[in-house]
Amino acid sequence: MTKENHCYKNAMAERIKRILKDKFHLYKTFNSVAHTKRSAKNTINLYNEIKLHLSLDYKTTNMVYKLSTQIQF
Repeated sequence: MTKENHCYKNAMAERIKRILKDKFHLYKTFNSVAHTKRSAKNTINLYNEIKLHLSLDYKTTNMVYKLSTQIQF
């Protein structure tokens, strides 16, 4: 839940949590905090840097972000 209890932000957080658990198997119990952090960091890197997304025309999220920040109006 977000600090302000904002329902739209909470929905986004829940969606990300579901992706991490279902798609990247982060639902398991970890042996240590360090292992948990390492797994989450690797998963986020995979999701942002490697995984191609159909909704982004088969680009990674970081590719789309970098392209959007290069556009100058």
